Amino acid sequence: MPTFTYVARTRDGKRETGKLTAENRQVLIRTLQGKGMVPERVDAVGAEKKAGRDPKVKTSELLVFTRQLSTIVNAGLPLLQGLDILSEQSEDPRYAAVIQGIANDVEAGETFSDALRKHPRIYSDLFVSMIRAGEASGNLDGVLMQLAEYLESMEELKRRIRSAMTYPVVALSMILLIAAGLIIFVVPQFAEIFSGFGRQLPAPTRVLIAASTFLKQWYGMPLIIAAIIGLVLATRMYGATAAGKYHLDALKLQIPIFGKLLRKVAISRFARTLSTLTRSGVNILAAMEIVERTAGNEVFARAISTAADCVRNGETLADPLARSGQFPAMVTRMIGVGEKTGALEQMLQKVSDFYDSEVRAAVDALTSMIEPILILLMGIVVGGIVVALFMPILQLSGLVQQ
Repeated sequence: MPTFTYVARTRDGKRETGKLTAENRQVLIRTLQGKGMVPERVDAVGAEKKAGRDPKVKTSELLVFTRQLSTIVNAGLPLLQGLDILSEQSEDPRYAAVIQGIANDVEAGETFSDALRKHPRIYSDLFVSMIRAGEASGNLDGVLMQLAEYLESMEELKRRIRSAMTYPVVALSMILLIAAGLIIFVVPQFAEIFSGFGRQLPAPTRVLIAASTFLKQWYGMPLIIAAIIGLVLATRMYGATAAGKYHLDALKLQIPIFGKLLRKVAISRFARTLSTLTRSGVNILAAMEIVERTAGNEVFARAISTAADCVRNGETLADPLARSGQFPAMVTRMIGVGEKTGALEQMLQKVSDFYDSEVRAAVDALTSMIEPILILLMGIVVGGIVVALFMPILQLSGLVQQ
């Protein structure tokens, strides 16, 4: 008999993982339910290796799949027929094979959510949990539409962040290339002239000539490139640890200008994800765990995890979020009002909409600020090189006049 790993909730709400042998997945689910447990995830041993071969699917393709499947189900066509149609229509043959595999699993008796869970690289925990809630409530088409709207909003947010980051990175790279070109090709010509002055050169000029001499050596540029690559790799290795990821994410939130933008993005993602999950029927504790995994920032993930533990112990959601110090008072008070009035989903949606507009305004302001800042930086770098080169000439001119 096959062996399965499972994740389930006990009667008191605790999460339990384990491994059991059963005839099939459905028998194992019934066994767990007989013990008073609510299965959240059941995977055949070895399924993870299979999932690793899943193709990388673009968010746009996943969005089209979700919207079209919602329309098909809403029109009254069977789910299996809808999956067959989408498999034939997919432009990516690898993704078409995945959809057909899901259709085969559904035809074999598995639930749609269990079939999706076999492909974690494509369908996230949030996606699968919402589908499971839609299956349980009989509102699969509505949940699929909510998922499509959520994916659209998240993709729009990513596009805005990318547009805000791309320009400064490219411009800064150009500034560094210009500075390197001046140091490598222009400074040596001035150094030959200065060598006949017979006087000690000013300190800025000596530093500039030393940098030029170093970069012109065969080991100069490779050494700098190796140092940069080593620094990047060391940062990634440190970020792969739990403590490192937390410290780096905390540092990101302290960066001037960009830190505030990242904080607004994290709050918007938290509110929208939690609102989407609770509106689709996912219970608050399961929703909090999914939000924690999709937070995108370890500082906020830990704050959400602590809040989930407090909710499990009987507290409201607003109080532990306020104690964390990561969420503004407006957010926690709106959540508190939503909990008291039973309109938590609507309040979270309003918070998300507000911070989405804040992110748009911040990106627009950042874009308008970056250009003059980069022009000023280029002026300082190039101007500094020019001044360092002309200081000996001005010094010599002064001596001649004397």
